[in-house]
Amino acid sequence: MLGMKLVRLIERHSEVLSRGLAEQIRRSERTSDFRKIPAEDLRLAATEVYRNLGEWLLQKTEVDIARRFKAIAARRAEEGISLHQFVWALMLTRDHLFQFLRREAFADTIVELHGELELHQLLNQFFDRAVYYGIVGYEQAGHSTPKGDLRRVQDLAVAIGLMSERNPTSEMLEE
Repeated sequence: MLGMKLVRLIERHSEVLSRGLAEQIRRSERTSDFRKIPAEDLRLAATEVYRNLGEWLLQKTEVDIARRFKAIAARRAEEGISLHQFVWALMLTRDHLFQFLRREAFADTIVELHGELELHQLLNQFFDRAVYYGIVGYEQAGHSTPKGDLRRVQDLAVAIGLMSERNPTSEMLEE
């Protein structure tokens, strides 16, 4: 990969990048749910991606990405982070990285420029998959679909005695 020099640059600056990203996520109104999560936890999550970027781009398979981002999404859903805010945080993660590359990367040759373009393509592909599998993770956790919301409301109504237990026949009709 021609962009490995840039990947190594990102990995070397992973701590600074992750601190800046965690602060950005906590400040944004579009990601206000993340204020429920300790700042250090956010920073560590960002560091994991940035510090191991070369591995994520070149060695991890789609199955690895799916497994990781479904798990992250399920955890964020349990923490009360809404799906749209989770997706926005992933977009901020990508954009924060692109801003860093615009500041730090200067292609002096056509080969270096090709490397930058190659890296941008790989990053976009990675983050597209992260968003996709994050959404799948939310759906599997039952936190993003209206049907999942309806089930949670029904479970709550049953728990407090406002509604009787659902029967299997009515559940089959819902699906």
